[in-house]
Amino acid sequence: MFYKNPYVELCFEGSFSMLKDLPEKDKEFLLQDNTCSLLKKGELVFHEGDKPSGLYCLALGKVKIFKEGIGGRDQIIRMVRPQGLMGYAPIVGGTLHAASAVTLEESAVCIFDRSNFLKLLRRNPDFSMKMMSLMALDLTFSNKRTVSLTQKHIRGRLAESLIVLRDTYGFENDGKTIRAYVSREDLASLSNMTTSNAIRTLSVFATESVIELEGKKIRIVDPGKLEKISHMG
Repeated sequence: MFYKNPYVELCFEGSFSMLKDLPEKDKEFLLQDNTCSLLKKGELVFHEGDKPSGLYCLALGKVKIFKEGIGGRDQIIRMVRPQGLMGYAPIVGGTLHAASAVTLEESAVCIFDRSNFLKLLRRNPDFSMKMMSLMALDLTFSNKRTVSLTQKHIRGRLAESLIVLRDTYGFENDGKTIRAYVSREDLASLSNMTTSNAIRTLSVFATESVIELEGKKIRIVDPGKLEKISHMG
């Protein structure tokens, strides 16, 4: 299939794309109504409480999904990697967005018409099962994180967050540096702690030779010990 937009092509043919295995006719159906935008770092993709306008696909870049907390303190729910889908749950459930999405770096986002997405779910059972599986995985991840963020100590929470970033975005070519340069504030929000505690705990991890720090770059030098800290909580 020929794609006029390179971002749309990434959404349909990228390595991590859930749309990759769709029949050509279904890809063409979704392509009938779509928009793509290049967003700067810190731009809003969608806002909590808004009506979903369509199925979002992160063609490239990084996005955080977060809930607005009490007193302006946000809680990051999950991170989205390239070719990841967003905004599908409120479309299927007929609800408003339960969280907000913001770019962590310059990113390209494509939106596919919500009614076409729903029609595709009804007529393609394989795709419907994939989306059900994705929502089930989201729920499992959310449940696990709820327990971790409320019962683990600070060290365990931060270690788990570093593992989440690693598993979501992978490593740079050195096989140690997490391919996500998040701010200390975002790392704290992902770990349900204050920024000062996140900075302090990162420094302790570095002193213990679990990680190495270079600005926003975080290298995992002892993955076994990091896993152990996360597991012990």
